[in-house]
Amino acid sequence: MHSLEYQQTLKYLYDSLPIFQRVGAVAYKNDLSNTVALCNALDNPQFKFKSVHVAGTNGKGSSSHMIAAILQSAGYKTGLYTSPHLKNFTERIKINGKEIPEKDVIDFVRRIKPTLENVHPSFFEMTVAMAYDYFAAQRVDIVVVEVGLGGRLDSTNVILPEVSLITNISFDHKDLLGDTLPKIASEKAGIIKKGIPVVISEKQESVKDVFIEKAKKEGSTLNFATDDWEVVKIKDSDGYGVYKMGKPIYPHLAPQLKGFYQQKNIGGVLSIVDRLRDRGFSISDGNVKEGIENVISLTGLKGRWQKLGEHPLIIADTGHNEGGVRELIKQIKAQQFETLHIVWGMVKDKDISEVLKLLPKSAKYYFCEAKIPRAMDALLLADQARQYELHGVVEEDVNNAIHLAKLEAGPNDFIFIGGSTFVVAEIENL
Repeated sequence: MHSLEYQQTLKYLYDSLPIFQRVGAVAYKNDLSNTVALCNALDNPQFKFKSVHVAGTNGKGSSSHMIAAILQSAGYKTGLYTSPHLKNFTERIKINGKEIPEKDVIDFVRRIKPTLENVHPSFFEMTVAMAYDYFAAQRVDIVVVEVGLGGRLDSTNVILPEVSLITNISFDHKDLLGDTLPKIASEKAGIIKKGIPVVISEKQESVKDVFIEKAKKEGSTLNFATDDWEVVKIKDSDGYGVYKMGKPIYPHLAPQLKGFYQQKNIGGVLSIVDRLRDRGFSISDGNVKEGIENVISLTGLKGRWQKLGEHPLIIADTGHNEGGVRELIKQIKAQQFETLHIVWGMVKDKDISEVLKLLPKSAKYYFCEAKIPRAMDALLLADQARQYELHGVVEEDVNNAIHLAKLEAGPNDFIFIGGSTFVVAEIENL
């Protein structure tokens, strides 16, 4: 049970600092001045640890957790900063899979309150400063830092990492990052720093030149992981054969993260390991296998193709933008089931038409809404979905919608829960 003082501390932060997850674009600050001011007040903790910086539209969370799990397996004291959280605020800041203690959150806020009231940072800017302060104080060996939104102007972008990773580029947050893939890629490329190697998980024709030009400008070595690694699904198994330049390096790698889309992430993670080895980190192939095959156990990651029940099969996943949903639909179609039930909610500040177009028309839908101001009204969502021949019932509360789907589903049916990170966050038994 959370202490009263911790609850009051979180309430102070939520009430006094704009939080993007809840209110959207008005909380997004498009420069780094607040983060720099907070870090200055804390004696610049961001320069007191080594780091790996991870940006991208889809795959950055999974990739960050896999890299952290590998480093943990190799014996390094590993920090991990991710966002948003699903259940508890402390999930954002972890060392070797253990969340920051509540008392450290309370102490940090008490210590920096005068600065907060002077700088007026966003919730995210404050959280980044808290993470960097905690990692420096705990003397971690290395931190894996996931970008919050974009890259160039993201609050995390005040570190000097050992290496940077950029995963898949897809449409998301068009209002803030741009309405074309090259514009979005250009924001993500903002994490490429002078002379620091960068890995791109996937060579996408539409954006590859953006990264090549930025790396050249910064004098950074650039690797497209898909040029070095081939990750092949092994038939009738949950494993992959992983080849480098045609040689089998991992003849059978079985990631603990089961989504098909992890196939795209693994090469980028392996290239990051190679770059870290170049920089003196001691990571064996055994450490890599152990990290990828035990990532959930080592880091506590939730909400990635997570199985919540059988007969009927129940799966939850946080994938929510066009690229993420496209991958999810592939995986849903590969399952064996009689009837598909989809519990679905979305946020209202994004163009949802591209996602609705992708969803299967044959499914029975349960439209719901998360309890945040950004959530799209479930009735409005159902109305828009009808334009794409998606039909079902409206049950605003997420857990009531899941309960209804369970009542209606037969033992051989499949229930999928998603559409928004915030829908998955409200699942009671996650």
